[in-house]
Amino acid sequence: MKINLLKTLPVALAGLFVGLNASAQTPTTSTTSQFRTWSIGVNAGVLTPLSPLGGKNDFSNNKSGFGYGLYVKKQLTPYFSLRLDGVRGKLKGDNAEPYESGLVNNSPVRAFETQLEYSGTLSAVVNMFNIDMFKKENALQLYASAGAGLAGYQPTITTAAGTSEYAGGKTISELIIPVGVGAKFRISDAVNFDLGWTMNFVDGDNLDGYYRGGNDKYNYAHAGLEFVLGKGKQLAFHNPVAATYDEALAAKNTANALKSDLDAQKAENAKLRSEMNDLLKDSDGDGVADKLDKCPNTPANTVVDGSGCPLKVPAPQVTEKVIVTEVDRKVVADAVKNLEFDLGKATIRSKSYATLNRVAALLMEKNFSLKLAGHTDNTGSAALNMRLSKDRAESVKAYLVSQGANASRIEATGYGMDQPIATNKTAAGRQQNRRVEFTLY
Repeated sequence: MKINLLKTLPVALAGLFVGLNASAQTPTTSTTSQFRTWSIGVNAGVLTPLSPLGGKNDFSNNKSGFGYGLYVKKQLTPYFSLRLDGVRGKLKGDNAEPYESGLVNNSPVRAFETQLEYSGTLSAVVNMFNIDMFKKENALQLYASAGAGLAGYQPTITTAAGTSEYAGGKTISELIIPVGVGAKFRISDAVNFDLGWTMNFVDGDNLDGYYRGGNDKYNYAHAGLEFVLGKGKQLAFHNPVAATYDEALAAKNTANALKSDLDAQKAENAKLRSEMNDLLKDSDGDGVADKLDKCPNTPANTVVDGSGCPLKVPAPQVTEKVIVTEVDRKVVADAVKNLEFDLGKATIRSKSYATLNRVAALLMEKNFSLKLAGHTDNTGSAALNMRLSKDRAESVKAYLVSQGANASRIEATGYGMDQPIATNKTAAGRQQNRRVEFTLY
């Protein structure tokens, strides 16, 4: 019979390994370092040399004996842990009563008492379910366990000749396989009340001091306290299903808040576009905005000056080669350096007027042409940045024209965020990318 039980051990261990692997892959919303995972437990209860699951027993009248135990447990996931148990106590029985079938046991051994010197087992414990799947921390938990270990015991037998020590008083060591179930009640984050029952299958027939050719069994029903070490909540009572639900709900609320922010931004953008349309509106199409046009309703195709009034003398045609000097480039560079707009708008700040006035004077003095290229950083949508870069270039053009520059010689173009000159990952880089480039020719 010893050989048969040993053959079943690899199968049991393989089952434990599969359970460990499956439980270890259970996703949790937090790392185990945030929870209490180590615990120690003490218990006491009843040891009985029989199996409620069936099987032959060597004695017809099995009695209950006192047992007590200690264990150390490591919780690896909310559903799985490893537990090292130690149990001691006494097992006893006799043939004072017949079997339930009425058969009387007439064996020469009339009674026994076995001192369980020690039993040490390592078991895998699986928490089967939480009572409330939407509660992040439950108060009641059901579990099952299975493992393997070693038991050492000394039987004492009683025959017609008297009482004697079985095996000469030596401690017999045998392999045992414990299989159990239990219920655990959380009293606090540091203390649990534990009720458990474990069936121990012995790889031998010497537990009761009487050999009949079948493996012995004994069970241990106990109650005790478990003391959980560390700080924080218990990982064993943590419910990742409820935690995941709460995270999903928080994500939904965040998404709703972002949607509200986007709606507010769209409204602000619409207001900005309306203001820009009013600022750049040119009813007579002469290239001068209405706000700056001193001669409104100019007939179509009429050449006008910077104030929107018809030119009395056509501008001379410049046929000579345009020469841009370093002094000219410095005038433009100063204007670019001092150019500032209101945040998120195309309105030029007054501190930029002085250097822009010098650019306008230069355009009129040397009859230069000017290309204005607006650029932005990558903050906001591509469409919004394209509009804003175009509007800012147009705003600069409108101002230069208001100072007398020839509108027909100024080209305003927006490139949005497509041509950065620095990284958009830093505030300094984004500041460099928000610009209007001036090109004289």
